[in-house]
Amino acid sequence: MYKIMLADDEGIVIDSLRFIIEKEFGSTCEIQFAKTGRSVIELAESFRPDIAIMDIQMPGINGIEAMKEIRKTNPKVIFIVMSAYDKFDYAQEAIKLGVFEYITKPMEKNKIVDVLKRAMSIVDSERERRSNDLLIREKLETVVPILESGLIYEILLQEHFVEDIENYRTMLGIHENYAYMMTLVYGDDQEGNHMTNAVGSSVKMQNYYQAVRTELKNRFHCIVGAVMANKIAVLVPCDEPVMDYAGRSELIEKARELVHDMKRRFSISFRIGISRIKELQDMTNAYSESVNSLIITDGSVAHADDLPIGCDYEQNYPVNLEKQLFAEVEKGNLDQAVAAARSFFDWMITAHKDSVMDIRLKCLEFVLWAEHIAYEKGGMTYQFNARSDYLTTIMNLEDYEQMKQWFVEKVAQACRNVSSKCEQTSSGILDVAKEYIRNNYHKQISLDDVSFYVNISPYYFSRIFKEGTGENFIEYLTSVRMEKAKELLGNGEYSMKEIGVMVGFSDPNYFSRSFKKNVGVTPTEYKELLGHTTQTEGDTV
Repeated sequence: MYKIMLADDEGIVIDSLRFIIEKEFGSTCEIQFAKTGRSVIELAESFRPDIAIMDIQMPGINGIEAMKEIRKTNPKVIFIVMSAYDKFDYAQEAIKLGVFEYITKPMEKNKIVDVLKRAMSIVDSERERRSNDLLIREKLETVVPILESGLIYEILLQEHFVEDIENYRTMLGIHENYAYMMTLVYGDDQEGNHMTNAVGSSVKMQNYYQAVRTELKNRFHCIVGAVMANKIAVLVPCDEPVMDYAGRSELIEKARELVHDMKRRFSISFRIGISRIKELQDMTNAYSESVNSLIITDGSVAHADDLPIGCDYEQNYPVNLEKQLFAEVEKGNLDQAVAAARSFFDWMITAHKDSVMDIRLKCLEFVLWAEHIAYEKGGMTYQFNARSDYLTTIMNLEDYEQMKQWFVEKVAQACRNVSSKCEQTSSGILDVAKEYIRNNYHKQISLDDVSFYVNISPYYFSRIFKEGTGENFIEYLTSVRMEKAKELLGNGEYSMKEIGVMVGFSDPNYFSRSFKKNVGVTPTEYKELLGHTTQTEGDTV
């Protein structure tokens, strides 16, 4: 259905247009008309036409001025202008208003029909675009909460790679590099610093989650996690790394209003803990801060900056460099860890050159923590007496260069232990797997059988096997079987059928096809190439 508005002060013109439209387009059009500029504007506001056929010269407000007013409330309407005057200034004004067609009177029927068909085509395209936009929006309304919950889980559980977080940021349109966490905790009522009936409230919250999510979205530019027991984690991206006193006070007041409004609306008591602003990769600690802020106080809203939570550092202390150093050790990135260790030591002797004992202690602290990471992340065996000489060694180093060398080397060794232990573990698994395959290639073994034997999940075993051998499991098993088959063919004692069974192929035809695919010739051709006589017809494949 197309809504068409006719605007002309001559009744005969309106009647003629109606006749042409109804005859050509029938019931697909709803037509209304007006004869003055004012009535046209009023009709357009109530009728909301798709297409408006406008005369320029009308009593009162002329057609050009009427179109300007209509465009304010209905920017999508398609104007078709008609006039008995072929004036350049009118045409110019019409062009500025985005008029679709300018027709001079008297009008030809075919011309009117053609223009209307083209205008209707534009209306159809716009409706289709709008429908597609709504469909996409509808899908996004379903997908976005899943993506947001996924990002929150990745952050809290720390089961992610850097690229995973970057993918979430791209998909969710997060351009900021900083954020803070808010944790909503709820229950039937608040007693001290905890909420009563947490389990029952978490069940009740399933009915209200979408409404709570909408409340949060309306008040904060945020990413909302799923219900976790009686908690909801919320990430709020920020442009700046710090929030001043006024901003913090305003945030706390907004959170207090939210707690009050949601309790009244849902009959559930809420508390909100808010962390300090941190870099996005540090959101796990931010979440801990937001939760801890509620543990040490009994207020309905608690901000970590108002409480003795976490650790503050002296001015100019390179917190980010410290975090980077240990992050690189944890990943086993040797070059990056060494560079960070050198930079940190250089900062110490620049900022605290005369504090020799403090520098010694810091070196020892960092080395012990780097090795702690190596023990945990590298799967190493802890030995109680392994570091008995560390204290004596660091105390006897007077020269800063020697101290730096010791410090950097220990950090590097911890990093190497992380990477080499992972490599050794993978290498050991591969050696055992290869031996199992060599001993069992003649059986119908599968990847699941081998992964079970080495006690590694099939998914992880498949990945490290490919990385370690350059082949997937089937390719490697087939290559072992083909080498053994060539050896047996060269022996000359067995028939083709027997050799196929001996290398794990119960179907001789399949053995022959597989052999040719991997070796380039059939088993018979291979045997002939070795100079042996051809098998009898019963033995050939």
